[in-house]
Amino acid sequence: MQNILEKFSLIDKKAIVVGGAGDLGKAMVEAISQAGAKTVVIDFDQRVFDICDAFRADGLDVTAIQADVSQISQIKESYSASLEILGGTVDILINSAGIQRRYPSEDFPEEEWNQVISINLDATFYYCKYAGNTMLKNGGGKIINVASLMSFLGGITIPAYAASKGGVGQLTKALSNDWAAKGICVNAIAPGYMDTQLNTALINDKKRTEEVFMRVPMKRWGTGEDLKGLTVFLASAASDYVTGTIIPVDGGYLGR
Repeated sequence: MQNILEKFSLIDKKAIVVGGAGDLGKAMVEAISQAGAKTVVIDFDQRVFDICDAFRADGLDVTAIQADVSQISQIKESYSASLEILGGTVDILINSAGIQRRYPSEDFPEEEWNQVISINLDATFYYCKYAGNTMLKNGGGKIINVASLMSFLGGITIPAYAASKGGVGQLTKALSNDWAAKGICVNAIAPGYMDTQLNTALINDKKRTEEVFMRVPMKRWGTGEDLKGLTVFLASAASDYVTGTIIPVDGGYLGR
């Protein structure tokens, strides 16, 4: 009988994390790498190299690739480069790249709309498509997309972000339907109100913080640490019968 802890092990697994230099993505990289995965981290931000250097100093097997995931050509190139580093296979894909833009809906600039959709939704699909092809050839794998509370809610003055994250939720279900019987589990994590650079203005607004905490039973901001356990679960054999789900990590917000 297999020890339950062995089901959570990612030793000998190969992983790609897109958007791994962000606050949440970085925590997810650390989690799966500590669980044993050899990981390639793709991000536009130059600090992805410093982050991976620090992880390697701690004994983790991580490699950085810089790419602009709003460009399909760079998505293709970064995926091919990742596969080469990983020896031609990938077991785990995490899509955590995301941006936020806030304008009144009637004034939302076209270029900002296109940028949000391309990074948050289009890139998620393309990396899923490329990794899915590799996983289908290899007999299966785990895909984890990063959705949001805005996959369920509409928000205010964030039509592009809400549309993109709603799309990530539906894309997760659609890909699960197509690939579940072929060995690929596709799930999404939906973070709630998190202490990240994306929310700096919100966190510094005492009035809005009070309003948020009125809906968050735990009465605190979430952090990347709060995603680590769920990330390892969804990436590991412990979740082999879990697919097509969008799991909130929101301190109880949606249950309020």
